[in-house]
Amino acid sequence: MKKSLQLLLLLCTATIYSQITIEQTKHDNDIKLSALPYYSYGKGIGMTSPDSLFQLNIRFRLQNRVTYIKNEDERGAYDGQIRRLRLRFDGYVGNPKFLYAIQLSFAPGDVGEVKEGENINIIRDAVVFYRPNKHWNISFGQTKLPGNRQRVNSSGGLQLTDRTINNAKFTIDRDFGFQVHQMNEYKDKFSYNFKTAVSTGEGRNVTGKADDGVAFTGKVEVLPFGAFAKDGTYFEGDVLREKKPKLMLSGAFQQNNRARRTQGQLGNDLFEPKTMKSVLLDAMFKYNGWAAMMSYMSRTTTENAVAINPLDSTESNYVFVGNGFDYQLSYNLRSNYELIGRYSIQKIGHDIRTLTPNTKEYSFGVTKYIWEHTFKMQTEVTFDELDYFNGTSKKNWYLRFQVEIGI
Repeated sequence: MKKSLQLLLLLCTATIYSQITIEQTKHDNDIKLSALPYYSYGKGIGMTSPDSLFQLNIRFRLQNRVTYIKNEDERGAYDGQIRRLRLRFDGYVGNPKFLYAIQLSFAPGDVGEVKEGENINIIRDAVVFYRPNKHWNISFGQTKLPGNRQRVNSSGGLQLTDRTINNAKFTIDRDFGFQVHQMNEYKDKFSYNFKTAVSTGEGRNVTGKADDGVAFTGKVEVLPFGAFAKDGTYFEGDVLREKKPKLMLSGAFQQNNRARRTQGQLGNDLFEPKTMKSVLLDAMFKYNGWAAMMSYMSRTTTENAVAINPLDSTESNYVFVGNGFDYQLSYNLRSNYELIGRYSIQKIGHDIRTLTPNTKEYSFGVTKYIWEHTFKMQTEVTFDELDYFNGTSKKNWYLRFQVEIGI
């Protein structure tokens, strides 16, 4: 009888403790990291140690898509793939002021082609944070730089199935280094954020290529009417139907000294290092289901953008210099079907005008939000116009269907 009472008491204690831990996790495991914004309707799966000195949250998401592609003078083709498959862990160790975030990618399009002598790109984010209060975030490790809005936002928070042609060429993406963010966001009054970074300038998962060049990045964000609902700057479209007009204006600048890749943190290796400067401007507006975005991106070099192979003067490659504008407008119906239109124009820099075309891109999409951005179905049709230096042009298009789901 005594053993039975002890067992019953133990079970009751365990049940009560379990409920306390679950409730604690519910309230505490929504980790907000300004250097690594992500869209999350829920809070993933959370576990907190009995002494509350350790917390681990687990999230995943995947994007499955099928695309019909029709390029001019070529036969149409079908492409089906797992575009993204991500696994993310975040939490704190010892004290909620000391946080960590890890994100791994497994889809072929994320990892990229395995090349001899190069590292495998499974690790996307591996970063530790010190957050002394709600206004400051200090980080060390590999994660996204404070660049253009569309790149900073998770691909899971996009309205269309992918980012723009300008983001593909002019973004500054991920890097390894230090970041300091000073956040001042308030619900219904003027808000602003300052973000800075000092990083290697070589991109993610680069080792064995030490040099004397580093990248310096700075960004200012202004929210004249206060913060968006539920961190709405971190996802596209007005899925929450803002009750008051909300606006964000931001500007970022980066100087990447002696960069060794054609797009700074991205692209193929250059035959000689080049110093690059990037300007990234964004505007975002949301109100009552309507959403509008506009961005400007540019990259220049302090010298000629073309790099010559020192071992073979007939071989060369180049920094992708130029600029581009993106315009995006959408309306989310009360049935959570969203209509999206986007127009992008990309102009190539003078140094490489003979090597690659100017481009215009028109996209129209319909998205059905089942569980906000976390579970959605997307259909998109996109047309590209490529204008070459010799006066010729090409017109390509694709039709795509995509499903995204995650926790």
